[in-house]
Amino acid sequence: MDFITTLGLIAGLLTTIAYLPQLIKTWKSKSASDLSWSMLITLCTGIILWLVYGVYVQDIPLIAANIVTLLLASVILVLKIRYN
Repeated sequence: MDFITTLGLIAGLLTTIAYLPQLIKTWKSKSASDLSWSMLITLCTGIILWLVYGVYVQDIPLIAANIVTLLLASVILVLKIRYN
């Protein structure tokens, strides 16, 4: 694995796990009222587009990071729907 791929994987890991504190807080508090609908929908749309782009250019770090990020952001979106 070359340096650039490693760099991409580390960057993807860090930006992906950044969603965990919000997910945990939302899950524990059973409230997502402070989260903006437009932010969550825009975020999920952007992640999907990054994922499509990553698949198109066959970039493993981009694909892996966006699959996990989409999963986490989608769970937060589902919790927002559920707790409203």
